[in-house]
Amino acid sequence: MKKASIFTALALAAVALTGNAEVATRQLHDEWRFRQQRSDNWFPATVPGTVHTDLMANDLIEDPFFRLNERSVQWVDKEDWWYETTFTATTDEVNAENQEIVFLGLDTYAKIYLNHQLIDYTDNMHRTWRYNVKGILKEGENLLEVQFDSPIKVDLPKYDQFDYTFNTGPDQSQNGGIFNKTLSIFARKAGYHYGWDWGPRLVTSGIWRPVQLETWTGQRISDVQYIQDDVNAKRAKLSTVVEIRSDVDAPDALITITADGKEVASKKAELKKGVNTVTLDYTVNKPRLWWSNGLGEPYLYNFTTSLSVEGNKVEAQDQEIGIRSLKLIHQPDAHGMCLYFELNGKPVFAKGVDMVPLDNFLPRITREKYEKHVLDAKNVNMNMIRVWGGGVYEDDYFYQLCDRNGILVWQDFMFACSTYPADSAFIANIRQEAIDNVKRLRNHCSIALWCGNNECQDVYYGWGGRHKYYIEKGVEELTTKQFKDMYFRCLPEVVKEYGGGIAYRPSSPFAFEDTPSDGINGDSHYWGVWHGRDSIGHYNVEKSRFFSEYGFQSFPEFESVKIYAPQKRDWSITSEAMMCHQRAGSYANGLIRDYMDQEYRRPEDFPSFLYVGSVLQGDAIKTAFEAHRRDMPHCMGTLVWQHNDCWPVASWAARDYYGRWKAQQYYSKYALDDILVSPVVMNDTLTVNIVTDRRTPAKGKFTLTAMTLDGKPVWEKSFNFNAKPLTSTEIFRDKVSNLLNGLDRRDVIFVTSFATGDRIYNNVGYATKQKNMNYGRPDLKISIAKADGGYDVTLASDVFARAVFMSLDGIDNFFSDNYFDILPGAKRTIHVTTPLSSSDFEKQLKVISMGDVHAQVAATEAAKLDNSGEFKPLGGN
Repeated sequence: MKKASIFTALALAAVALTGNAEVATRQLHDEWRFRQQRSDNWFPATVPGTVHTDLMANDLIEDPFFRLNERSVQWVDKEDWWYETTFTATTDEVNAENQEIVFLGLDTYAKIYLNHQLIDYTDNMHRTWRYNVKGILKEGENLLEVQFDSPIKVDLPKYDQFDYTFNTGPDQSQNGGIFNKTLSIFARKAGYHYGWDWGPRLVTSGIWRPVQLETWTGQRISDVQYIQDDVNAKRAKLSTVVEIRSDVDAPDALITITADGKEVASKKAELKKGVNTVTLDYTVNKPRLWWSNGLGEPYLYNFTTSLSVEGNKVEAQDQEIGIRSLKLIHQPDAHGMCLYFELNGKPVFAKGVDMVPLDNFLPRITREKYEKHVLDAKNVNMNMIRVWGGGVYEDDYFYQLCDRNGILVWQDFMFACSTYPADSAFIANIRQEAIDNVKRLRNHCSIALWCGNNECQDVYYGWGGRHKYYIEKGVEELTTKQFKDMYFRCLPEVVKEYGGGIAYRPSSPFAFEDTPSDGINGDSHYWGVWHGRDSIGHYNVEKSRFFSEYGFQSFPEFESVKIYAPQKRDWSITSEAMMCHQRAGSYANGLIRDYMDQEYRRPEDFPSFLYVGSVLQGDAIKTAFEAHRRDMPHCMGTLVWQHNDCWPVASWAARDYYGRWKAQQYYSKYALDDILVSPVVMNDTLTVNIVTDRRTPAKGKFTLTAMTLDGKPVWEKSFNFNAKPLTSTEIFRDKVSNLLNGLDRRDVIFVTSFATGDRIYNNVGYATKQKNMNYGRPDLKISIAKADGGYDVTLASDVFARAVFMSLDGIDNFFSDNYFDILPGAKRTIHVTTPLSSSDFEKQLKVISMGDVHAQVAATEAAKLDNSGEFKPLGGN
């Protein structure tokens, strides 16, 4: 199996082990070509792919991700496109009783022709399309054609038929040259393609997932569902529901289930012609349970379901299955309605991220990109990823990686920040979309929740104001019915019928049927910090039972910016190129500046500004993570917006489009560790909590030291502490003034540690904002030693070095830690994975700290004064 393409892997995963039934699956990915519908010029095409990537490959458009190029390709979505290929069908294929062409993803409005005969017209990129082509398929050469209609031309008439408008989130219709006609809600297509406040407007078309020919005679296994009825450490009661298609009556069939090579169940069946369903109930004694990251091993059994007829093996299908009990607990308590996940009888504090698709051009997502995506979450101690509703249902390989790495998945249905024209045809379409994807994903043990949408209830009843608007328009009864048909009838019915017991919630955030969020019931999307301009410190007082979204923006680091905005004239956050890659506009740039001025000293030069902006974001989210964990068990989840980008952009992402970690990602590793020592100053009082996610007690020694910036201790206290499992305990509280020994708080830091038998957990607290701290420029001593796959860099500092950041050219470099602090007189060794030679590494390595920024700002301010003492602005970011 090739590793380069997730789509190749997805198609191969559908190929069963075959026997007498002669089930054969063949990808139809070769020799495709495409043309503009109103042109006779054909060009080579790649399948799976998109029109945009094919145009780029043929040098017909420039890379839309580079500088301002997005603007020049807005004509693409106004055109119709024609794709075709020829393939040779064998004698065996055309003689098979069953001949099907299967499209695993068509984006979006497509007419399919085989040998000039119209097969279907598709209208949903999230669905699988399967067609019986017996009688149309012929031996020898066959012509397969797919005509894609422009999604803009198809949906403009739909928009015009309404005398009222729908809320369509951040749809950037004006960037697309269609004024305020926001069309994203009419197409069952990834909403983010139409633009978002972190993404471009690149409305694609194409055969975006594999297309294949499946032929067989006799019987085949068409579906296998594993249901976990009752699971604990002693035994697991399981059911396997096997769907079998048969051409003829077959009275002597045998279905066998094995787990890790050991037979656990078998059952004889009399198959009838058509579709048959056989259920096998059985017990696995003393199962090895699947645990989420940090709580235990995510053990996966290799289950095999085999079908034999008259003693001949027909087919066998393998599936990795994690045996676990997984529940969503949402019930009244003393404070409102709690919300948390219970895994194998143990409450889980959810620590994680919200994700958007990894690329605007989905077929470019490789297995390696998915692996990095999931491992980057796992390696910073996360245990949950929320798949956001404005993108796509991700590929099987993503969920397989989550299964293997103990990452729970909160799965949105693909609806976001909008109201939808949900008439009966729309409901029928999304019902089949939901069935396709719930059935496809239901055996993955990582799926923890199906959620109806992202913020659509908030839009309808809350900040969107649509409910009041529809009352004024006289259509409130209709739109409310459509809203509830989608999220309170259609989708939960599908999950109940096909989901195998996975929980469902109508929306996120959600408290009650007509209440999106109230802070004490269900989950919350908190944007008081950022959109509401609340101080970063407000994270410490905001309460929720489960924070499923919040975030803080930053730019990519300078080395990333130079890839998509390489010209010197681009190197200002207000330049035309940078504004093109800041989809939240000047408003967001202003917020970054304002928050930076509140918390830090703002440098003038562009690279340093980007550096401080990353630290600003990292400190903000670290503050939130720690606050939410300190509030356990009242709060039982923290999912930050967002994990990744789909193109190079200023955004809320912790990792930029090229995979570089921002400060937020590095800080997550410590803020989400299994044990957290968390100091915080509020109301001139220092408190320290010990938070543990462990299932066993944690005994250790706690130490608090008030230390000057040059390393002199001025106050210290130590004592032993036994942290009970899954608890947050305040273990220290005192007035800041009692700890300073008369020193200026700008010169003192609070160094905390909790030493257990195997590890030491550290954190640093401050009595004032970072901009007030008297950081001096550190005298860093740096030594470099060749090590596996790169170099070990050891740094030592004479004073407290805050947020030390190292960088190199190129994206094939990874720092084991970055934006880190160095205590006075201490050393930090960082491993850098890089292909650079020793001389190039030493030449390229750049290091900056917050002390350097303070020195830069002081020098700049001094330069702004002329001889008369008057202040002269010098510009800058």
